[in-house]
Amino acid sequence: MTSFRLSRSVIGVLSGILAAVCYGTNPLGALNLYNDGMNTGSVLFCRFGLALIILTIVMLCRGESFRVSRREFMILSVMGVLFSLSSLSLYVSFHYMAAGIASTLLFLYPIMTAVLMYVVFRERFSWTTAVSIVLSMVGVLLLYRGDMGTHLSTTGVILVLISSFTYALYIIFADKSGLRMSVFKVNFYVLIYCTLGALIYACFVSGDLSLPHSAKAWFYACWLAVVPAIMALVLMYYAAQIVGSTATAITGAFEPLTAMLIGVLVFDEPFGCKVALGMALILASVVLIALSKRVKGVSS
Repeated sequence: MTSFRLSRSVIGVLSGILAAVCYGTNPLGALNLYNDGMNTGSVLFCRFGLALIILTIVMLCRGESFRVSRREFMILSVMGVLFSLSSLSLYVSFHYMAAGIASTLLFLYPIMTAVLMYVVFRERFSWTTAVSIVLSMVGVLLLYRGDMGTHLSTTGVILVLISSFTYALYIIFADKSGLRMSVFKVNFYVLIYCTLGALIYACFVSGDLSLPHSAKAWFYACWLAVVPAIMALVLMYYAAQIVGSTATAITGAFEPLTAMLIGVLVFDEPFGCKVALGMALILASVVLIALSKRVKGVSS
C-alpha cells in the first residue's frame, strides 16, 4: 500500500513538473512564428483556434454536453475575457523583452493573487506573504536593471504585469464563482473568447490576419495549441488532483526556468548574474507563499 501511495505521489509531482515545462515552451512556438513573419494576433488566433478545435473533438468523444446556464455563461465570459487579455499582453511583451524574463515576471501572479485576496476578501495577510512580496520586488528590480548597465523595456514590464494581474483575477474569479463543470467545458468556453479576442486584435490592431505559410510554421502553431495549452491543462489538472494545489504551484517554478533555457539556448537571449539572481528571488518568493498555503486538491 505504501509503494502504491508513493507511486501516485511521484506521478502527481511529475505531472505538475511536465505541465509547467509544457507551458514554459510558449516562447519556442511564439518566437519562431514571429520570426516567420506572423504578428501577435495571428499567432494567438492559430494557437487558440486549433486548441478550440481539439477541445471540441475531445468533448464530442466524451459525450459531454455543451449547454450552460445563463449564470454559468456570464461567469465563463468574464473568465474568457480575463484569460484573453492575459495571453495577449504576454505575447505582445515578447516583442519588448527576452521571453525567459517575461515568463519569470509572469510568475508573480501567485503574489498578486494573495494580495488581491487580502484586499478584496480580507484573507489573512501573513508574514510569509510580506516576505514574498519583498523578495519578488527585489527580483523584479534586478531583472529590470539587468547586467552591464542594461535596462528592460518599461513597456514590456508593464505588459507582463498586466498579464500577471489579469491571470490572478482569472484564478480568483474561477475559485469564487462556484462553477461545477469539467475542466474541458470550462476551457472550451474560455478558448472561444480567446480566439475571438485574438481575431479582433489581428484585424484591428495588428492590421491583418495571416495563417502559417510553411510546414515549419504550421508545426509551431500546432505546438502552441497542443503542448502549452492542451497538454499543460490536462497535466496540471491531474497534478492538482493527486498532490494538491500547493505542491502543484511549487512545481510551476519549472515554467519560467524552461522559458529561460529556451530563450538562452535557442534564441541567444542574454543571461547574466543579475538576471539569474532576480529569477531566483522571484521563484523563491512564489515557493515561499505556496508553502504557506494549505490548499486542498481540486475536486473532479
